[in-house]
Formats: sequence, structure tokens, C-alpha cells
Amino acid sequence: MMNLCHDIARDISRIYCPMTPLGVEKLASILVPMKFQKGDTILEEGKVCSALYYVERGMVRQYYYKNKRDVTEHFSFEGRIVFCIESFLKQEPSRLIVEALENTTLYAIPYDALHGLMVRNQEMEMLYRKILEHVAISSQEHADSQRFENAAERYDRLLREKPEIILRAPMVHIASFLQMTPETLSRVRGAALTGTTRNAPRDTNDPWWTNTNPKN
Repeated sequence: MMNLCHDIARDISRIYCPMTPLGVEKLASILVPMKFQKGDTILEEGKVCSALYYVERGMVRQYYYKNKRDVTEHFSFEGRIVFCIESFLKQEPSRLIVEALENTTLYAIPYDALHGLMVRNQEMEMLYRKILEHVAISSQEHADSQRFENAAERYDRLLREKPEIILRAPMVHIASFLQMTPETLSRVRGAALTGTTRNAPRDTNDPWWTNTNPKN
């Protein structure tokens, strides 16, 4: 088991922040392997996010409810770290839910153990900072896409940058992630497949976002 944790720690170092062999060993020593079946809840609403989770295998999503609708905020898959940032930083109950979209293997980096290492090891502090930077940049890019791009452009960006999501996640979750109705997503996909971008649906600011009975 320790060998597996060492391999995971090395992968995390390679992806997020280069570390010395000693730093990798320190990280490996606090990793906690976890397995979830498709549909399992990893973090419930109202629970504190007490760890960062590295996805070794599978796919997960973060979501919440708005106007009685299930709204996807984020997807994570192999080689990514997922956590509810506000809950983790404040150690307060989360308003987000994390669920497994596939059979998933995670390696948890517990809050207390991580901060204990950060006090004694500068590499851990740097790793933590790089992870937070990565999450902040990713969140800002997604927010900017929602603000400034139309439906077709949002879909095209996701297809170019994270095709795994298009291939593996249910369309209903992709639609809410892109802030469009499933019907709009279907038309955008059809236009993209046929190359008829001029006939792609006009973005109407996605009425489903504030209306429980949207009309397309």
C-alpha cells in the first residue's frame, strides 16, 4: 500500500509542484486511499470538507441545488484534485455536494495532516499554494467563459480543453455545467458536428437558471 501511495505522491508532485524525494515521501505518508461506486456521495451538503482528494481513477462532480434544480459546478477526473474550497479553507459545512459519476478511486490529503506537514516542511506549503493557484485559475477561467462566451463558444472550449467530460459525463450534467438547457446543448452539439456554426442556437442567457419551467 505504501508503494501505491508513493506513486500517487510522485504523480501529484509531477502535476502540481516538483518536490524532492523527501517531500514525496512526506506526502505519501499522509495519503488515504478511498474507493467509491458510481452514484456514491463523497461529500454531503452540510458536511465539512476535511481533505483534498486526488482522483487516481474515475470521475466525480461537484454540484448544488438552485430553484430545485441540480446544478453542476465542476468535474474532476484522473490526475485532478477535487475539494470544496470554501468549506476546506474555513473548515465549515459545505453547500456543495461531491458525487462519483463512475467507480472512482481517490487519495485523500487530510486537512490536519497537511497543515501539520506545512509547519515543518516548506515543500508542502509550496505544493498547497500551487494547488490553490490551480483551482483559482480554473474557477476564474470557467466564470469568464460563462460571462463572456455564447453557448456555442462555451461548448467548443470544453470540447477543446476537457474532451474527457464530453465523452464520459451525462449530458444533463454537462448542460448545467455550461449553463444551458439540455435542448440547447443538443442543438449546439449538432451544429458543432455538422460544422454549421452560423446556424448554432443564439445564446439567450439560459432561462433555466432563474426559471423552474424554462422555455427554449
